[in-house]
Amino acid sequence: METKIVLPPTHIAEIELVYKTSVKVADRPVIKKSSDSYEIAKLCWDRNLIELVEHFKVLLLNCANQVLGVYHLSIGSTTATIVDIRLLFTTAIKANAVSIILLHNHPSGNLLPSNADKNMTCKVVEAAKLLDVRVLDHLIITAEGYFSFADEGLL
Repeated sequence: METKIVLPPTHIAEIELVYKTSVKVADRPVIKKSSDSYEIAKLCWDRNLIELVEHFKVLLLNCANQVLGVYHLSIGSTTATIVDIRLLFTTAIKANAVSIILLHNHPSGNLLPSNADKNMTCKVVEAAKLLDVRVLDHLIITAEGYFSFADEGLL
């Protein structure tokens, strides 16, 4: 006598990756230097919050250094914010980004990177290497200016 095992029907989610953009290639801004990144960051930042709480954002770029978009990764406190590296790279890969530029603000107005900023940047750079994504820069921005890790030789 044969015994047949009948499993109950299950539902398995199908994963679908879709890339859509509403911005024409010719209309995408190009990053040539850190000041270009800063100008775009200013457009993406709520000027009323820049001195209130830390935000962390990522510019996603294609192989021509054109901005594919900006991703708002986290909002933190007056002195810190969380950078979820898995979420950061999930977004970069889904957007088919070849390069990224990290952006975060210092509500205090201090443009110098903290040890935590430097350590986090190193972790992101190392993770990026495994995924063949380049970290072009990390900007710390304030209401009055910016600090570029790339310009200061910290990448």
